[in-house]
Amino acid sequence: MDYDSQPFKIPIQSPDYAECSRFVTAAIDAIIKDAIAKGQNKIVINTNLKLGLPMENINKIAGPFVEAWAAQTFMEVLEDKANRFQLINVEAVKRLHMADVILQFRKKRPSESGVTAEVDVKATAEDIEGSGKSPNLTSFARIRTAYVADPDYIFVILSLKHRVYSTRNPESGLMDGIMEVVAYNAYDLKFLTARDLSYNPALGTGQIQVRDIHYVEHEEKTTWEFCQLLDRKYLNSGQKSLEQWLELATKFKWIKTDE
Repeated sequence: MDYDSQPFKIPIQSPDYAECSRFVTAAIDAIIKDAIAKGQNKIVINTNLKLGLPMENINKIAGPFVEAWAAQTFMEVLEDKANRFQLINVEAVKRLHMADVILQFRKKRPSESGVTAEVDVKATAEDIEGSGKSPNLTSFARIRTAYVADPDYIFVILSLKHRVYSTRNPESGLMDGIMEVVAYNAYDLKFLTARDLSYNPALGTGQIQVRDIHYVEHEEKTTWEFCQLLDRKYLNSGQKSLEQWLELATKFKWIKTDE
C-alpha cells in the first residue's frame, strides 16, 4: 500500500478559519507593537556582577526572559477590561506544552463568539548573527495530531527580536542587564510555505523547524493540505519510511482502522 491509498481521517476546517487566523495574528502584532511604543519592552535584570551580564553568551538565557515578558504583556492587556484588542483570556501553559501561552479573543462568528490561538514565542538576538534563525517548533507527531483533533487549531509563532546591553544602577553601583524587545512578527504555522518549513528527523518522531524565522512567506492552505505537507516532509526526509509513518498514523488515529 502506498501513502495516497490510506483511509485518512480528513480534517475539515471552518469556512472562516483564514479570517480568524488573520484576526488573531493582527491582534498579537498590535499588542506587541503597542507595548514597544509605550516603552514597556524592557526587561531589567539586577545582578551583583560588576561587569554586567556575560554578553557573549546572553542568547543562551535570553529566551526564557523574553517568553516571560510576552506572557506578562498579554496578561497586562487582559487586566485592562477596556482593552481594544478584544483579548478575553490568557493562559500560561506548562513547559512541555507545544506553545508558551494560549490566548482567546472575542470575535463574532457564525457558531461561536471567540477564537483561540496557541502561541509559541521564539526569541532571537538582533546583534548576534544567526541567533535563533532555525528554531525547533514541535514534534511532527504532536503537531500532526493536533490538526486532526481540531481542524480549526491555530498555532501562532511569535518571533521577538531583542537587544541586550548593560547600564550602571545609580543606587547599587552595580551593572543592570537590559533586554529590550525591538522587533516582532506573528504568523500562523499552517500558512507558511513548504519552502519555509523543514523536518529534522532527530529526537523522537522528528522536529518541525522554520528554515529562517526572520524571512517567511504566507500561503493560505486548508488543514488537510497542511497535514499532507507535514507528511511529505516526514516521508521525504530520507530517514523515515512509509512503514514508520503507518505506525504513527495508527497510533495517533490519523487513519481509519477496524478497531
